[in-house]
Amino acid sequence: MTTYRQIDSYLEKNLDQNLEELKRYVAQPSISAQNIGLGECAQIVKEMLEKRGFTAMIKSTAGAPVVFGERKGKSDKTLLIYNHYDVQPPEPLELWESPPFIPEIRDGKMYGRGVSDDKSHLTSRLFALDAILDEDGELPCNVKFIVEGEEETSSVHLHDFVRENMDLLKADACIWEFGGVDHREVPMQYLGLRGICYVELSVESLGTDVHSGLGGSIFPNAAWRLVWALNSLKGKDERILIPGFYDGIIPPTERELELMEKLPDVADEYKNRFGVKEFIKGIKGGNELKIEEVFTPTCTICGLNSGYQGPGSKTVQPARASAKVDFRLVPAQMPEDIVKKLRAHLDAQGFSDIKIDFLGGEPAARTNPDDPFIKLIVDTAADIYDAPMELVPTVGGSGPNYPFVHDLNLPVATMGLGHPDTRAHAPNENIRLDLYLKHAKHMARVVKEFAK
Repeated sequence: MTTYRQIDSYLEKNLDQNLEELKRYVAQPSISAQNIGLGECAQIVKEMLEKRGFTAMIKSTAGAPVVFGERKGKSDKTLLIYNHYDVQPPEPLELWESPPFIPEIRDGKMYGRGVSDDKSHLTSRLFALDAILDEDGELPCNVKFIVEGEEETSSVHLHDFVRENMDLLKADACIWEFGGVDHREVPMQYLGLRGICYVELSVESLGTDVHSGLGGSIFPNAAWRLVWALNSLKGKDERILIPGFYDGIIPPTERELELMEKLPDVADEYKNRFGVKEFIKGIKGGNELKIEEVFTPTCTICGLNSGYQGPGSKTVQPARASAKVDFRLVPAQMPEDIVKKLRAHLDAQGFSDIKIDFLGGEPAARTNPDDPFIKLIVDTAADIYDAPMELVPTVGGSGPNYPFVHDLNLPVATMGLGHPDTRAHAPNENIRLDLYLKHAKHMARVVKEFAK
Protein backbone atom coordinates (compact mmCIF):
# COMPACT_ATOMS: atom_id res chain seq x y z
CA MET A 1 0.00 0.00 0.00
CA THR A 2 1.10 3.58 -0.69
CA THR A 3 3.03 5.47 2.00
CA TYR A 4 0.76 8.03 3.60
CA ARG A 5 3.16 10.02 5.78
CA GLN A 6 2.67 13.27 3.85
CA ILE A 7 -1.11 12.96 3.84
CA ASP A 8 -1.23 12.11 7.53
CA SER A 9 1.05 15.06 8.33
CA TYR A 10 -1.22 17.42 6.36
CA LEU A 11 -4.28 16.19 8.24
CA GLU A 12 -2.63 16.54 11.63
CA LYS A 13 -1.35 20.07 10.92
CA ASN A 14 -4.62 21.36 9.44
CA LEU A 15 -7.11 19.74 11.80
CA ASP A 16 -8.01 22.93 13.70
CA GLN A 17 -8.65 24.84 10.46
CA ASN A 18 -10.94 22.09 9.18
CA LEU A 19 -12.84 21.98 12.48
CA GLU A 20 -13.71 25.65 12.00
CA GLU A 21 -15.43 24.66 8.75
CA LEU A 22 -17.33 21.95 10.63
CA LYS A 23 -18.38 24.49 13.26
CA ARG A 24 -19.88 26.74 10.59
CA TYR A 25 -21.75 23.76 9.14
CA VAL A 26 -23.14 22.66 12.52
CA ALA A 27 -24.09 26.23 13.44
CA GLN A 28 -26.59 26.30 10.57
CA PRO A 29 -29.85 24.74 11.83
CA SER A 30 -31.23 22.28 9.27
CA ILE A 31 -34.16 20.49 10.89
CA SER A 32 -36.09 18.51 8.29
CA ALA A 33 -38.95 17.61 10.66
CA GLN A 34 -39.66 21.32 11.11
CA ASN A 35 -38.52 22.55 7.66
CA ILE A 36 -35.98 24.88 9.24
CA GLY A 37 -32.83 26.04 7.45
CA LEU A 38 -32.70 23.36 4.76
CA GLY A 39 -32.10 25.64 1.80
CA GLU A 40 -29.47 27.61 3.68
CA CYS A 41 -27.65 24.44 4.70
CA ALA A 42 -27.76 23.03 1.17
CA GLN A 43 -26.01 26.22 0.03
CA ILE A 44 -23.24 25.68 2.60
CA VAL A 45 -22.72 22.14 1.29
CA LYS A 46 -22.53 23.44 -2.28
CA GLU A 47 -19.92 26.01 -1.26
CA MET A 48 -17.81 23.41 0.55
CA LEU A 49 -17.79 21.20 -2.54
CA GLU A 50 -16.96 24.08 -4.88
CA LYS A 51 -14.08 25.06 -2.59
CA ARG A 52 -12.51 21.68 -3.51
CA GLY A 53 -12.97 22.16 -7.25
CA PHE A 54 -16.19 20.16 -7.53
CA THR A 55 -18.87 21.03 -10.01
CA ALA A 56 -21.77 21.33 -7.60
CA MET A 57 -25.47 21.96 -8.00
CA ILE A 58 -28.54 22.18 -5.80
CA LYS A 59 -31.29 20.07 -7.33
CA SER A 60 -34.92 20.53 -6.33
CA THR A 61 -37.20 17.73 -5.19
CA ALA A 62 -40.78 17.77 -3.96
CA GLY A 63 -39.23 18.28 -0.51
CA ALA A 64 -35.78 19.38 0.61
CA PRO A 65 -33.16 20.00 -2.09
CA VAL A 66 -30.43 17.49 -2.89
CA VAL A 67 -26.85 18.68 -3.36
CA PHE A 68 -24.83 16.89 -6.03
CA GLY A 69 -21.13 17.41 -6.66
CA GLU A 70 -18.61 15.81 -8.99
CA ARG A 71 -14.89 16.17 -9.61
CA LYS A 72 -13.06 14.18 -12.26
CA GLY A 73 -9.95 12.25 -11.33
CA LYS A 74 -7.02 10.53 -12.96
CA SER A 75 -8.68 7.11 -13.06
CA ASP A 76 -11.97 6.29 -14.79
CA LYS A 77 -13.23 4.61 -11.63
CA THR A 78 -15.96 6.52 -9.77
CA LEU A 79 -16.63 6.62 -6.04
CA LEU A 80 -20.06 7.86 -4.90
CA ILE A 81 -20.33 9.27 -1.37
CA TYR A 82 -23.71 9.64 0.34
CA ASN A 83 -24.30 12.04 3.24
CA HIS A 84 -27.20 14.10 4.57
CA TYR A 85 -27.26 17.67 5.84
CA ASP A 86 -30.51 17.56 7.82
CA VAL A 87 -30.58 16.96 11.57
CA GLN A 88 -33.00 15.97 14.30
CA PRO A 89 -34.85 18.61 16.37
CA PRO A 90 -32.70 19.65 19.36
CA GLU A 91 -35.40 19.43 22.04
CA PRO A 92 -35.40 19.12 25.01
CA LEU A 93 -33.19 22.21 25.05
CA GLU A 94 -32.83 22.32 28.83
CA LEU A 95 -30.77 19.12 28.79
CA TRP A 96 -28.00 20.55 26.59
CA GLU A 97 -24.83 21.61 28.39
CA SER A 98 -24.13 24.10 25.58
CA PRO A 99 -26.52 25.51 22.93
CA PRO A 100 -27.17 22.89 20.23
CA PHE A 101 -26.40 25.21 17.31
CA ILE A 102 -23.36 26.86 18.87
CA PRO A 103 -20.80 24.07 18.49
CA GLU A 104 -18.33 23.85 21.35
CA ILE A 105 -15.14 21.84 21.84
CA ARG A 106 -14.38 20.53 25.31
CA ASP A 107 -12.46 17.54 26.64
CA GLY A 108 -11.48 16.28 23.20
CA LYS A 109 -15.02 16.35 21.82
CA MET A 110 -17.13 18.70 19.73
CA TYR A 111 -20.76 19.12 20.81
CA GLY A 112 -23.70 20.28 18.70
CA ARG A 113 -26.88 19.07 17.05
CA GLY A 114 -26.00 17.09 13.92
CA VAL A 115 -22.26 17.09 14.59
CA SER A 116 -22.19 13.28 14.60
CA ASP A 117 -25.32 12.58 12.56
CA ASP A 118 -24.18 13.48 9.98
CA LYS A 119 -22.28 16.71 9.45
CA SER A 120 -18.82 15.69 10.68
CA HIS A 121 -18.78 12.70 8.33
CA LEU A 122 -19.07 15.01 5.33
CA THR A 123 -16.43 17.51 6.43
CA SER A 124 -13.95 14.81 7.46
CA ARG A 125 -14.29 13.24 4.01
CA LEU A 126 -13.72 16.59 2.35
CA PHE A 127 -10.72 17.03 4.66
CA ALA A 128 -9.27 13.76 3.33
CA LEU A 129 -9.66 15.04 -0.23
CA ASP A 130 -7.87 18.25 0.79
CA ALA A 131 -4.88 16.18 1.86
CA ILE A 132 -4.85 14.21 -1.41
CA LEU A 133 -5.10 17.39 -3.48
CA ASP A 134 -2.29 18.97 -1.45
CA GLU A 135 -0.02 16.03 -2.21
CA ASP A 136 -1.01 15.17 -5.79
CA GLY A 137 -2.78 18.24 -7.18
CA GLU A 138 -5.58 16.02 -8.49
CA LEU A 139 -7.89 13.27 -7.33
CA PRO A 140 -6.85 9.70 -8.18
CA CYS A 141 -10.40 8.77 -9.31
CA ASN A 142 -13.72 10.39 -10.03
CA VAL A 143 -15.56 11.36 -6.85
CA LYS A 144 -19.27 12.17 -6.63
CA PHE A 145 -21.22 13.40 -3.61
CA ILE A 146 -24.96 13.14 -3.08
CA VAL A 147 -26.04 15.03 0.05
CA GLU A 148 -29.75 15.02 0.86
CA GLY A 149 -31.89 16.94 3.34
CA GLU A 150 -34.60 14.47 4.37
CA GLU A 151 -32.77 11.50 5.89
CA GLU A 152 -34.17 12.24 9.34
CA THR A 153 -37.70 12.17 7.91
CA SER A 154 -37.39 8.85 6.04
CA SER A 155 -35.81 10.25 2.84
CA VAL A 156 -39.28 10.61 1.37
CA HIS A 157 -38.13 11.93 -2.01
CA LEU A 158 -34.66 10.40 -2.36
CA HIS A 159 -35.80 7.15 -3.98
CA ASP A 160 -37.45 9.06 -6.83
CA PHE A 161 -34.42 11.33 -7.14
CA VAL A 162 -32.08 8.35 -7.53
CA ARG A 163 -34.29 6.65 -10.09
CA GLU A 164 -34.64 9.88 -12.08
CA ASN A 165 -30.88 10.52 -12.05
CA MET A 166 -29.34 7.11 -12.68
CA ASP A 167 -26.78 8.38 -15.19
CA LEU A 168 -25.78 11.29 -12.96
CA LEU A 169 -25.18 8.96 -10.01
CA LYS A 170 -23.51 6.15 -11.97
CA ALA A 171 -20.51 4.84 -10.03
CA ASP A 172 -18.51 1.74 -9.14
CA ALA A 173 -18.97 1.79 -5.36
CA CYS A 174 -20.60 3.86 -2.63
CA ILE A 175 -19.51 5.02 0.82
CA TRP A 176 -22.44 5.48 3.19
CA GLU A 177 -23.04 8.23 5.71
CA PHE A 178 -22.02 6.60 8.98
CA GLY A 179 -19.69 4.19 10.73
CA GLY A 180 -17.34 4.14 13.67
CA VAL A 181 -16.03 2.08 16.55
CA ASP A 182 -17.88 -0.01 19.10
CA HIS A 183 -17.49 -0.08 22.90
CA ARG A 184 -14.20 -2.00 22.49
CA GLU A 185 -12.74 0.67 20.14
CA VAL A 186 -13.01 -1.83 17.28
CA PRO A 187 -13.94 -0.30 13.88
CA MET A 188 -17.14 -1.80 12.49
CA GLN A 189 -18.24 -2.38 8.90
CA TYR A 190 -22.05 -2.38 8.74
CA LEU A 191 -23.19 -4.09 5.56
CA GLY A 192 -26.90 -3.38 5.60
CA LEU A 193 -29.88 -1.60 7.09
CA ARG A 194 -33.34 -2.78 8.01
CA GLY A 195 -36.25 -1.17 6.24
CA ILE A 196 -38.90 0.93 7.93
CA CYS A 197 -42.59 1.73 7.59
CA TYR A 198 -43.64 4.68 9.78
CA VAL A 199 -47.31 5.47 10.32
CA GLU A 200 -49.54 7.59 12.52
CA LEU A 201 -52.76 5.97 13.69
CA SER A 202 -55.52 8.32 14.81
CA VAL A 203 -59.19 8.25 15.71
CA GLU A 204 -61.81 10.93 16.43
CA SER A 205 -64.77 9.73 18.48
CA LEU A 206 -66.40 13.07 19.42
CA GLY A 207 -66.56 16.61 18.13
CA THR A 208 -65.01 17.93 21.35
CA ASP A 209 -63.63 16.70 24.67
CA VAL A 210 -66.43 16.07 27.18
CA HIS A 211 -66.71 16.01 30.99
CA SER A 212 -66.01 12.38 31.94
CA GLY A 213 -68.91 12.40 34.39
CA LEU A 214 -71.26 13.17 31.52
CA GLY A 215 -69.72 11.05 28.76
CA GLY A 216 -67.88 8.27 30.54
CA SER A 217 -70.87 5.93 30.64
CA ILE A 218 -72.48 6.74 27.30
CA PHE A 219 -69.99 8.29 24.82
CA PRO A 220 -67.20 6.51 22.90
CA ASN A 221 -63.71 7.21 24.25
CA ALA A 222 -61.07 7.88 21.57
CA ALA A 223 -58.20 6.83 23.83
CA TRP A 224 -59.75 3.44 24.62
CA ARG A 225 -60.63 2.98 20.95
CA LEU A 226 -57.00 3.49 19.95
CA VAL A 227 -55.68 1.29 22.77
CA TRP A 228 -57.90 -1.58 21.63
CA ALA A 229 -56.73 -1.12 18.03
CA LEU A 230 -53.08 -1.08 19.07
CA ASN A 231 -53.65 -4.17 21.19
CA SER A 232 -54.70 -6.04 18.06
CA LEU A 233 -51.33 -5.46 16.37
CA LYS A 234 -49.09 -7.60 18.59
CA GLY A 235 -49.50 -10.42 21.07
CA LYS A 236 -47.93 -10.74 24.50
CA ASP A 237 -45.44 -13.15 22.92
CA GLU A 238 -44.26 -10.16 20.78
CA ARG A 239 -45.46 -11.79 17.54
CA ILE A 240 -47.04 -9.29 15.15
CA LEU A 241 -50.65 -10.30 14.42
CA ILE A 242 -51.19 -8.56 11.06
CA PRO A 243 -52.06 -11.34 8.57
CA GLY A 244 -49.30 -11.86 6.00
CA PHE A 245 -46.83 -9.67 7.86
CA TYR A 246 -44.12 -12.34 7.83
CA ASP A 247 -44.90 -13.75 4.37
CA GLY A 248 -41.92 -14.25 2.08
CA ILE A 249 -39.29 -12.61 4.28
CA ILE A 250 -35.72 -13.58 3.42
CA PRO A 251 -33.83 -15.17 6.33
CA PRO A 252 -30.15 -14.49 6.99
CA THR A 253 -27.68 -16.49 4.94
CA GLU A 254 -25.21 -18.98 6.40
CA ARG A 255 -22.44 -16.44 5.71
CA GLU A 256 -24.31 -13.73 7.62
CA LEU A 257 -24.93 -16.05 10.56
CA GLU A 258 -21.24 -16.95 10.54
CA LEU A 259 -20.32 -13.26 10.78
CA MET A 260 -22.80 -12.71 13.62
CA GLU A 261 -21.26 -15.59 15.54
CA LYS A 262 -17.89 -13.79 15.49
CA LEU A 263 -19.25 -10.58 17.02
CA PRO A 264 -19.05 -10.02 20.78
CA ASP A 265 -21.96 -10.57 23.15
CA VAL A 266 -23.60 -7.18 23.72
CA ALA A 267 -25.97 -8.14 26.57
CA ASP A 268 -23.96 -6.58 29.39
CA GLU A 269 -23.06 -3.52 27.30
CA TYR A 270 -26.74 -2.85 26.59
CA LYS A 271 -27.75 -3.41 30.20
CA ASN A 272 -25.11 -0.95 31.42
CA ARG A 273 -25.63 1.69 28.73
CA PHE A 274 -29.43 1.65 28.47
CA GLY A 275 -30.51 0.43 31.89
CA VAL A 276 -32.13 -2.69 30.43
CA LYS A 277 -33.16 -5.07 33.19
CA GLU A 278 -34.16 -7.93 30.90
CA PHE A 279 -34.65 -8.58 27.19
CA ILE A 280 -38.02 -9.52 25.70
CA LYS A 281 -38.95 -13.03 24.50
CA GLY A 282 -36.90 -14.56 27.30
CA ILE A 283 -33.63 -13.81 25.50
CA LYS A 284 -30.59 -13.87 27.77
CA GLY A 285 -27.84 -12.73 25.41
CA GLY A 286 -25.23 -14.30 23.19
CA ASN A 287 -25.83 -15.11 19.56
CA GLU A 288 -29.60 -15.30 20.06
CA LEU A 289 -29.68 -11.65 21.12
CA LYS A 290 -27.42 -10.51 18.27
CA ILE A 291 -29.53 -12.26 15.63
CA GLU A 292 -32.89 -11.23 17.06
CA GLU A 293 -31.80 -7.59 17.24
CA VAL A 294 -31.32 -7.15 13.49
CA PHE A 295 -32.94 -10.02 11.57
CA THR A 296 -36.47 -9.86 13.05
CA PRO A 297 -39.08 -7.31 11.91
CA THR A 298 -40.71 -5.19 14.60
CA CYS A 299 -43.80 -3.19 15.53
CA THR A 300 -42.95 -0.35 17.92
CA ILE A 301 -45.25 2.22 19.51
CA CYS A 302 -43.08 5.34 19.37
CA GLY A 303 -45.51 7.77 20.97
CA LEU A 304 -49.07 8.18 22.25
CA ASN A 305 -51.24 11.27 22.57
CA SER A 306 -54.75 11.76 23.93
CA GLY A 307 -56.67 13.76 26.49
CA TYR A 308 -55.16 15.62 29.43
CA GLN A 309 -51.54 14.99 30.41
CA GLY A 310 -50.72 18.04 32.54
CA PRO A 311 -50.16 18.21 36.32
CA GLY A 312 -52.97 17.27 38.66
CA SER A 313 -56.31 15.89 37.51
CA LYS A 314 -58.75 16.85 34.80
CA THR A 315 -61.83 14.69 34.36
CA VAL A 316 -62.16 14.60 30.60
CA GLN A 317 -63.44 12.21 27.95
CA PRO A 318 -60.96 12.69 25.05
CA ALA A 319 -62.40 13.24 21.59
CA ARG A 320 -59.21 12.34 19.75
CA ALA A 321 -56.27 9.98 20.14
CA SER A 322 -53.19 9.24 18.05
CA ALA A 323 -50.12 7.03 18.09
CA LYS A 324 -46.88 7.00 16.12
CA VAL A 325 -45.89 3.45 15.15
CA ASP A 326 -42.88 2.17 13.27
CA PHE A 327 -42.33 -1.23 11.69
CA ARG A 328 -38.70 -2.20 11.13
CA LEU A 329 -38.56 -4.42 8.06
CA VAL A 330 -36.29 -7.18 6.77
CA PRO A 331 -35.54 -8.07 3.12
CA ALA A 332 -38.59 -8.72 0.92
CA GLN A 333 -40.90 -6.63 3.12
CA MET A 334 -42.02 -3.44 1.34
CA PRO A 335 -43.42 -0.42 3.24
CA GLU A 336 -46.37 0.12 0.90
CA ASP A 337 -47.39 -3.53 1.26
CA ILE A 338 -47.20 -3.31 5.06
CA VAL A 339 -49.55 -0.30 5.03
CA LYS A 340 -52.06 -2.22 2.91
CA LYS A 341 -51.90 -5.21 5.24
CA LEU A 342 -52.27 -2.94 8.27
CA ARG A 343 -55.36 -1.33 6.75
CA ALA A 344 -56.90 -4.70 5.94
CA HIS A 345 -56.15 -5.96 9.46
CA LEU A 346 -57.72 -2.97 11.21
CA ASP A 347 -60.82 -3.19 9.00
CA ALA A 348 -61.17 -6.91 9.68
CA GLN A 349 -60.88 -6.29 13.44
CA GLY A 350 -63.65 -3.70 13.34
CA PHE A 351 -61.40 -0.63 13.42
CA SER A 352 -62.24 0.96 10.08
CA ASP A 353 -62.55 4.27 11.93
CA ILE A 354 -58.82 4.25 12.74
CA LYS A 355 -57.10 6.54 10.24
CA ILE A 356 -53.64 5.60 8.89
CA ASP A 357 -51.23 8.32 7.78
CA PHE A 358 -48.11 6.91 6.10
CA LEU A 359 -45.20 9.10 7.24
CA GLY A 360 -42.45 7.44 5.22
CA GLY A 361 -40.55 4.27 4.70
CA GLU A 362 -37.94 2.32 2.79
CA PRO A 363 -37.12 -1.35 2.20
CA ALA A 364 -34.19 -3.20 3.73
CA ALA A 365 -30.98 -3.73 1.77
CA ARG A 366 -27.64 -5.44 2.34
CA THR A 367 -24.27 -5.59 0.60
CA ASN A 368 -22.39 -8.84 -0.02
CA PRO A 369 -19.79 -9.17 2.77
CA ASP A 370 -17.33 -10.68 0.30
CA ASP A 371 -17.49 -7.84 -2.24
CA PRO A 372 -13.97 -6.62 -3.17
CA PHE A 373 -14.88 -3.05 -2.16
CA ILE A 374 -15.70 -4.21 1.36
CA LYS A 375 -12.31 -5.93 1.51
CA LEU A 376 -10.65 -2.66 0.47
CA ILE A 377 -12.38 -0.75 3.28
CA VAL A 378 -11.37 -3.39 5.81
CA ASP A 379 -7.78 -3.65 4.60
CA THR A 380 -7.19 0.11 4.62
CA ALA A 381 -8.62 0.40 8.14
CA ALA A 382 -5.80 -1.83 9.43
CA ASP A 383 -3.34 1.03 8.90
CA ILE A 384 -5.37 3.35 11.17
CA TYR A 385 -6.91 1.40 14.02
CA ASP A 386 -5.42 -0.81 16.73
CA ALA A 387 -7.84 -3.65 15.98
CA PRO A 388 -9.03 -5.18 12.69
CA MET A 389 -12.36 -3.97 11.32
CA GLU A 390 -15.21 -6.40 11.98
CA LEU A 391 -18.05 -7.15 9.57
CA VAL A 392 -21.66 -6.74 10.74
CA PRO A 393 -24.20 -8.12 8.20
CA THR A 394 -26.86 -5.53 9.07
CA VAL A 395 -27.89 -3.09 11.79
CA GLY A 396 -31.27 -2.59 13.39
CA GLY A 397 -31.70 0.96 12.14
CA SER A 398 -32.89 2.12 8.74
CA GLY A 399 -31.78 4.38 5.92
CA PRO A 400 -32.27 4.93 2.20
CA ASN A 401 -29.64 2.46 0.96
CA TYR A 402 -32.14 0.36 -1.01
CA PRO A 403 -32.02 2.38 -4.27
CA PHE A 404 -28.22 2.50 -4.09
CA VAL A 405 -27.94 -1.27 -3.68
CA HIS A 406 -30.82 -2.38 -5.92
CA ASP A 407 -31.23 0.41 -8.51
CA LEU A 408 -27.68 1.72 -8.88
CA ASN A 409 -26.37 -1.82 -8.21
CA LEU A 410 -23.54 -0.60 -5.97
CA PRO A 411 -21.70 -2.17 -3.07
CA VAL A 412 -22.41 0.16 -0.15
CA ALA A 413 -19.77 0.36 2.59
CA THR A 414 -19.87 2.14 5.94
CA MET A 415 -16.92 3.84 7.60
CA GLY A 416 -16.95 6.76 9.95
CA LEU A 417 -16.12 8.41 13.23
CA GLY A 418 -18.98 7.39 15.48
CA HIS A 419 -18.55 6.00 18.98
CA PRO A 420 -21.08 4.47 21.39
CA ASP A 421 -21.68 7.71 23.30
CA THR A 422 -22.21 10.13 20.39
CA ARG A 423 -25.77 10.73 21.69
CA ALA A 424 -27.11 11.16 18.18
CA HIS A 425 -30.78 12.28 18.26
CA ALA A 426 -30.33 13.19 21.95
CA PRO A 427 -29.09 16.22 23.91
CA ASN A 428 -25.32 16.76 23.96
CA GLU A 429 -24.68 15.05 20.63
CA ASN A 430 -20.92 14.87 20.10
CA ILE A 431 -17.94 13.50 18.21
CA ARG A 432 -14.46 12.58 19.41
CA LEU A 433 -11.77 14.58 17.65
CA ASP A 434 -9.33 11.66 17.65
CA LEU A 435 -11.83 9.57 15.67
CA TYR A 436 -12.51 12.51 13.34
CA LEU A 437 -8.83 12.58 12.40
CA LYS A 438 -8.67 8.79 12.06
CA HIS A 439 -11.65 8.80 9.71
CA ALA A 440 -10.02 11.43 7.49
CA LYS A 441 -6.86 9.32 7.32
CA HIS A 442 -8.87 6.20 6.52
CA MET A 443 -10.86 8.02 3.85
CA ALA A 444 -7.70 9.23 2.12
CA ARG A 445 -6.41 5.67 1.94
CA VAL A 446 -9.70 4.36 0.58
CA VAL A 447 -9.83 6.93 -2.23
CA LYS A 448 -6.22 6.33 -3.31
CA GLU A 449 -6.34 2.53 -3.11
CA PHE A 450 -9.75 2.43 -4.83
CA ALA A 451 -8.30 4.24 -7.83
CA LYS A 452 -5.69 1.54 -8.44
